[in-house]
Amino acid sequence: MEDLRVLIADDDIGMRTILRKIVGKVEGFVLVAEAADGHVAVELAETLKPDVVFLDVEMPELNGVDCARAIQDLNPNIIVIFATAYEGYMGDAFEVYAFDYLMKPFKVERVIQTLERARDRMLLRNTRNLTPPVKNRVAGGRLMLRHREGVSFIDYEDILLVQREERSTVIYTCNDERYVTSDSLAEMEERLPADVFFRCHKSYIINLNQIKDISPYGRWTYVVRLEGTRHDALITHEKYEELEKLFQ
Repeated sequence: MEDLRVLIADDDIGMRTILRKIVGKVEGFVLVAEAADGHVAVELAETLKPDVVFLDVEMPELNGVDCARAIQDLNPNIIVIFATAYEGYMGDAFEVYAFDYLMKPFKVERVIQTLERARDRMLLRNTRNLTPPVKNRVAGGRLMLRHREGVSFIDYEDILLVQREERSTVIYTCNDERYVTSDSLAEMEERLPADVFFRCHKSYIINLNQIKDISPYGRWTYVVRLEGTRHDALITHEKYEELEKLFQ
């Protein structure tokens, strides 16, 4: 696997220097950019497509929590790690599905452990199988999707997942097809059969028939791996408990 690309966003140049040195110590990571404010961090995330982003909470122009929301709308698979001196934002950080929340001043070993866990998450997504027993759920019918190229008709059973990506809504199918639409994820949720499609995260809708396994991610979030595809989705702890009830 190629080195994971890291972006550091902090208005304190001294803290950026510390994080830069730590990233350089851990095998499998490469620093691609630094930002001193939230707006620049979002712009760099859009152009450089990092795998991991370190965010301070209180930054000029755009705070770290809002910055995380914007970055996740670009790509919800980006691992967001907060590094801050403010404990009071921890709840907000995990509402945007932060991978970790590092309190300044932190120990070097603590950051290294977080990076190693992030690397392991990218390498081994099936370390612990939490998949509920699958019951047969059948979705008949088709979705009519309007997009720039015209109109497409997609069988419900072929849809693997729907996700936010590059500020658009993207549908992936089991035929390895990709459809981009201007519809919001909420609009797609209303159009898809609720007994088969499940909103597991603010950025994902998954086909319940296509779940392969579920493994831990961060503190209160899991990764859902789907059958026959490299794409996966995130599911919150609350949504996982809801999913368990659906399969009981």
